[in-house]
Amino acid sequence: MKDDSQELFGMPGPEEADGGFSPLADRMRPVSLDQFEGQEHILGPEGVLRRMIETDRLSSIIFWGPPGSGKTTLARIIANSTGSHFVHHSAVTCGVAQIKEAVAEAKESLKLYRKRTIVFLDEIHRFNKAQQDALLPHVETGVITLIGATTENPSFEVNSALLSRVRVFVLKQLGPESLNRIIDRALTDSRLGLGAHKLMLDNPARELLVQASDGDARAALTGLELAALYLEQTEGSKPGKDKLITREVMTEALQKRLLQYDRQGEQHYDVISAFIKSLRGSDPDAALYYMTRMLEAGEDPLFILRRMIIFAAEDIGNADPQALPLAVAAHQAVSVIGLPEGAIPMSQAVTYLATAPKSNASYIALNKAREAAVSHLSLPVPLHLRNAPTRLMKALGYHEGYQYAHDFPYHYAAGQQYLPDALKGSVFYEPGSLGFEKEIRKRLEWWKKLREEAEKKREKDE
Repeated sequence: MKDDSQELFGMPGPEEADGGFSPLADRMRPVSLDQFEGQEHILGPEGVLRRMIETDRLSSIIFWGPPGSGKTTLARIIANSTGSHFVHHSAVTCGVAQIKEAVAEAKESLKLYRKRTIVFLDEIHRFNKAQQDALLPHVETGVITLIGATTENPSFEVNSALLSRVRVFVLKQLGPESLNRIIDRALTDSRLGLGAHKLMLDNPARELLVQASDGDARAALTGLELAALYLEQTEGSKPGKDKLITREVMTEALQKRLLQYDRQGEQHYDVISAFIKSLRGSDPDAALYYMTRMLEAGEDPLFILRRMIIFAAEDIGNADPQALPLAVAAHQAVSVIGLPEGAIPMSQAVTYLATAPKSNASYIALNKAREAAVSHLSLPVPLHLRNAPTRLMKALGYHEGYQYAHDFPYHYAAGQQYLPDALKGSVFYEPGSLGFEKEIRKRLEWWKKLREEAEKKREKDE
């Protein structure tokens, strides 16, 4: 019996892997700048990178952009456009030995054929400092032209010496128009795409595919290929008749939404940052969105809850003293019951934290106190505050004059000094005027008044 899936995916492509034909996403890779979608800001008629390519004045560069934005494809196009020898390595599997081998080949190619070598290093952020340093002299002398690709911010992941010798180009997430053109090209191309199979997408299916792809061309083509295979398997091959991919077919093929979230990458930090800023900005809806986005993408809920505990102390503090125990309780609840039910106490905690009165006074006080402590590490503790467990200590004046707070009206020893003399009068904690801190502020002002009265009385008695 004939295998329809072989008919659908057995079209020869430009590349083969493991003896079989390459996936649709590989077959549909653009081979020229005119076919390349997106990145008009650098590849448009006046784009800097286009001018560098067309004038053959390419220097070492790094492409920084999200998955599926075309980093690898663009590197291949550059190599073809400039007639350069192309060496492709992944930093995950490549070491210094492979770099040395590529440099040796580059020197030979330049000497024998006057041909430049482009070394494309995918996921360059995975190279450690020693590996990156190994590239430096060869990039600097121009023996190789380095094109690095990364989804991470090069400022954090590429050492400054190498970064100063390359130019960074930021690739943007592909928009719906670009993705639709890529999809249409795959549907109509009879040689490399799916054109021979007369496939059609209805609008709801197209919208779902574009949304699920989230700016990733590779994800869009993979999703289209999965939907075509699913349709072929469920309906069989019907020659001469257009086959319609509906939203239902696309949903089944995709199985679940393709969320753009890298737990180890920049997206991880961007989304958690947006989550915390939404809590701080008292927007419960945005905070819930980012929380559920992280959970749906597979983030560890306890990581989110740990950040919520920190937030409760740092950004709410004593404006609502219940915020911290509630965050801790949510952490404990999720530790016990797990997901998916754990999302319920998480939602309660998120909405509470977002709508609670805000104060960072405790956090500011901590920083002020830390600065004072670091600047005055060896200030002696006032004698009256020191413990006196031995006769010698008592003879030296330890504990002498200590005023037990509960022996005084209002349980407050107004005339007693607690800070060392060098820091007398220092104020670290200044409560805000919202929530419970309004009451704390009144209390501190009252105690200050009692201290001032005690000071006047002492001066009078003296």
